[in-house]
Amino acid sequence: MAAKKNQYYAYFVPQGTKVAAGVADDWKACERMVSGKPGARYKGFASRAEAEAWLAQGARYEAKPSRPNLAPGVYFDAGTGRGEGVEISVTDVHGKNLLHKAVEREALNRFGKHNVRTPSGKAATNNYGELLALRYALEIAAASGIKNVFGDSKLVIEYWSQWKIKRKDLPEATVALAEEVSRAREAFESSGGSVARISGDHNPADLGFH
Repeated sequence: MAAKKNQYYAYFVPQGTKVAAGVADDWKACERMVSGKPGARYKGFASRAEAEAWLAQGARYEAKPSRPNLAPGVYFDAGTGRGEGVEISVTDVHGKNLLHKAVEREALNRFGKHNVRTPSGKAATNNYGELLALRYALEIAAASGIKNVFGDSKLVIEYWSQWKIKRKDLPEATVALAEEVSRAREAFESSGGSVARISGDHNPADLGFH
């Protein structure tokens, strides 16, 4: 049975000594509430009752299910849950940050993650963030002699990083990055490397929000 799609989005936005919290009927409405708001939290649900229950319990991100035994490798993810735009995460199998191996430390936030902008300085989409995270993951893996890279983005792993790009439908910056990543992936795999998809619930690089 297919999983139910999120139809309601609960948001929790600290505002000094007060909090703005509620349930939006679509993602765009929720995005307007949380975008650019430090400390903002949100989560999608299939029903309004579930969204309201999450808020009533303090809007806490749930602990992830226990992970299976994962293969050693470099793991990547992107997300927007902190309300400060898209950020990316690259870690080892234990969740230890690795981005400092490819990004200047000054460009990392206090969590060891990197907040993403496009080359023109515009806000990045989450998919652009996933693509950039894969670029750094490939770079770090190749430099470290690691043969496995994992992420949970089907679009990026099965399409955009394999030259399957609808160029006319995407911004130039996204197309350029997708082509760069496709070349890097080809080189990585030709030297014995592997890029594979795993569940977001099991991804040690997962940011805990989407």
